[in-house]
Amino acid sequence: MVVLCCSALIINVDNTILNVALPTLVRKLHATSSELQWIVDSYALVFGGLLLVSGSLADRLGRKRFFLIGMTVFACGSTGAAFSGSVDMLIAWRAVMGAGAAMTIPASLSIINDVFRDQAERARAIGAWAATIGLGIAIGPIAGGLLLARFWWGSVFLVNVPIAIAALAGATVLLPDSKNPAADRPDPLGAALSIAGLGLVLWAIIEGPTAGWSSASVVGAGAAGTAILATFVAWEAHSSHPMLSLGLFRNRNFSIAAASELFGIFGLMGALFLQTQFLQFDLDYSPLQAGLRILPAAAMICLSAPLSPLIARRVGVKLTVTVGLAAIAAGLWQISAASTATATYSDVVTGLVLIGLGAGLLLPTATNSVIGAVPQGDSGIGSAVNTTALQVGGALGVAVIGSAMLTRYQNHIAKALTGRHIPTAATHAITSSLGGALAVADRAGGTTGALLARTARAAFMSGVQLSLLLGALVALAGAVLALTRLPARTDQRSQPNLAQPLPTTADHNRGS
Repeated sequence: MVVLCCSALIINVDNTILNVALPTLVRKLHATSSELQWIVDSYALVFGGLLLVSGSLADRLGRKRFFLIGMTVFACGSTGAAFSGSVDMLIAWRAVMGAGAAMTIPASLSIINDVFRDQAERARAIGAWAATIGLGIAIGPIAGGLLLARFWWGSVFLVNVPIAIAALAGATVLLPDSKNPAADRPDPLGAALSIAGLGLVLWAIIEGPTAGWSSASVVGAGAAGTAILATFVAWEAHSSHPMLSLGLFRNRNFSIAAASELFGIFGLMGALFLQTQFLQFDLDYSPLQAGLRILPAAAMICLSAPLSPLIARRVGVKLTVTVGLAAIAAGLWQISAASTATATYSDVVTGLVLIGLGAGLLLPTATNSVIGAVPQGDSGIGSAVNTTALQVGGALGVAVIGSAMLTRYQNHIAKALTGRHIPTAATHAITSSLGGALAVADRAGGTTGALLARTARAAFMSGVQLSLLLGALVALAGAVLALTRLPARTDQRSQPNLAQPLPTTADHNRGS
């Protein structure tokens, strides 16, 4: 459990450790807002896109083997990201890291599912594992702030390497191996369709504010992505060896719980993406100071996540998940309402606490519901679907919430710049991001610079207000879905016999 939780921690820390470094990347690599979204989402896109096929391969070829390979790829990608000299190179190495993470996470959760056969023990183990994921998401900004206070921005990636090496050593010695020789063969076409479809949809969402929502490239990419995702569903429905068995979604413990995770993480990741920029650009906190001010969310996850399995057993899965999503929605709404041009940290801390509380209740409970709904031999696929919901939800949250903010920001800035003669390069910097606008304001200085900085900050906060309200509505929709469609408790009669051993290669040969 220690080895597996450490690997889950470092992989999920990487979902958010970069957020606190985003303003630094604006200054050092001159990244625009859309490029910041791609730096975050390239990791989540490849992570989520490869999870299903990785889970299937882990079941078939050996979970321990896939865990070791995945951690190695993740360490190599982290090293490349640390020493990237451009935005494009950083995006590419982040994608490599996502591939390594996609191989590691399904294998680790499958190993937990194999080791802990008793239902109650498995629920506690999955609760600890899911709590580690939530903790990793929450403490990422703090860890990033500590590193940036002493080292260069690449240290937020390089720190992964020694932890990955320790996890590899521990896994080699301690982890048991298991496989399901009867698992279906891989589905590379399904994997390619899912990555291509989701990638095009995300591209359209992220590039919409810059290229124009009605531009041919954005509309074409969005339409093509939607068509490819529809083709993916049709292929999976008729394939003899689908990457994702659509029949699993008939079980509401599986499908509604996974959807609830997606809705919840949508708001959580979108909020973290914006709040670290608000704390540094708008309130002038250092990366470390900004990371420490995310601590209330991390603390609430640490407090509520270990208690969520106990709460779920007492009041039921339905109510626990619903309350978790409602708390996230309330936190996002509170921050949205407080996001004015004069907002301070104390104005948003209540929202951070509510978001952390909601995530701590939601993630372990929904994860246990998803994993418990699949047959024991298909635990790799179950864990892959669970993590895919988290990664796709996070990627969409950053893309949609970030783009909604940028669209509102650019509209306000464009009105403020109308009739003013500003060099093209400066105009591009001002409209591309708040960081770019503040850099121009700093160079301009005097009354003009102060006016530009004040206008840009007000436009950014207006964008934050709109986009987090959108996130709150998504989380609220998830709460309504969970309340109306999620079973009150896991139906033990529909569960696989967890005491029955997994098929092994030896058993398979003996049966032959």
